[in-house]
Amino acid sequence: MRYVAPLAVIALIAAPAAGAPSLADVQKALAATQTVSADFVQTATDGRQARGTMLLKRPGRVRFDYGPEASYLVVADGSRLSFVDYKVRQVSQWPVRQTPLGVLLDPNADLAKVAKIVPAADNPMPGTVGVLAQDAKRPDIGRILFFLAPDSAAPGGLRLTGWRVTDAQGNLTTVELRNMRFNAPIADSNFSFRDPRPVTKPPGRAG
Repeated sequence: MRYVAPLAVIALIAAPAAGAPSLADVQKALAATQTVSADFVQTATDGRQARGTMLLKRPGRVRFDYGPEASYLVVADGSRLSFVDYKVRQVSQWPVRQTPLGVLLDPNADLAKVAKIVPAADNPMPGTVGVLAQDAKRPDIGRILFFLAPDSAAPGGLRLTGWRVTDAQGNLTTVELRNMRFNAPIADSNFSFRDPRPVTKPPGRAG
């Protein structure tokens, strides 16, 4: 039997598969992806699903439209990510960079500092490259595990297929992307929304 030194075994286990995309390849693919339009399926921790359409435009813009029957909307305008609830007439907002999606929306994000490729054995989406990103300085904003599949027709040869976001409370939200189109023009007007909050009149004014 051929003897293999223990350190050599460890090196073989830790080494990426030959030809597997590196973190630098992922960075290049994201940099080449300026816009994305897609259908999506969103699955919550309890298994409930929602469907809709997504528009993404870097830097900082994304819109998740859950359809005409939904009373809510998620949209980022380049600086703020807003959850708009028309039923209760409320808007919750966060800086885009302080959300797990920030790493996908920020063209200046350095993946080498905040992300790593997960081993194939730990990747829940076989056939994809799994990239786990989390800001060590801001663990309260949660983490994102996003997936890319080799695709010669996609920018940089890698197609973003979806992600899993885990928030600070451990809640898991999975988004799967389908019917994707890349780098087609998307107007900035798609990333605005009708504000449902009631207008408050200044004190002392009547009428």
